[in-house]
Amino acid sequence: MILSDEQITRFQTLYKIRFDKEISREDAREQGMKLVNLMRLIYRPMTVAEYRKLQKRRRELKKSALKARK
Repeated sequence: MILSDEQITRFQTLYKIRFDKEISREDAREQGMKLVNLMRLIYRPMTVAEYRKLQKRRRELKKSALKARK
């Protein structure tokens, strides 16, 4: 994936707002791509089975927490 000129400009704007520092288009492109690649690695939608397992675990933890309070 390659960032468009518009996306690079937007990244520069967001970077300036967040860090109060201007960066070059090349730095924005490089850092933007690193961010996209990081998100690609760590973000993955849950399957229905994973969601159900998570909900079951949450219910169990909630029950345990309520018992511990008594």
